[in-house]
Amino acid sequence: MIRHIVFFSARTPADRDAVEAGLNLLAGIPDCLHFEVGRNFATDPISPDGPDFVVYGEFRDEAQLARWKAHPLYQKSIDVVRPLRDLRMAADFESPVKTVRD
Repeated sequence: MIRHIVFFSARTPADRDAVEAGLNLLAGIPDCLHFEVGRNFATDPISPDGPDFVVYGEFRDEAQLARWKAHPLYQKSIDVVRPLRDLRMAADFESPVKTVRD
């Protein structure tokens, strides 16, 4: 399983709702096992200026992740978010743990 984690920060606090809406467009892409967007609580005293949002997705393999990124909604999300964001930091890693679904 591939876990895809991306951290985002808006350029200004006024842009946060628009960034969140743009990131949530990704939820419309069906080719993933699990997907969510979360707003950071920003309560960590070590990094109080951490990211505004975390995007998390799970994929069977790199091919499924590539298909997800090739979907038109992925580009639409980029078009909305990129002009409004400051930070974007992504990581993909292979995990042997399978997520249990309800």
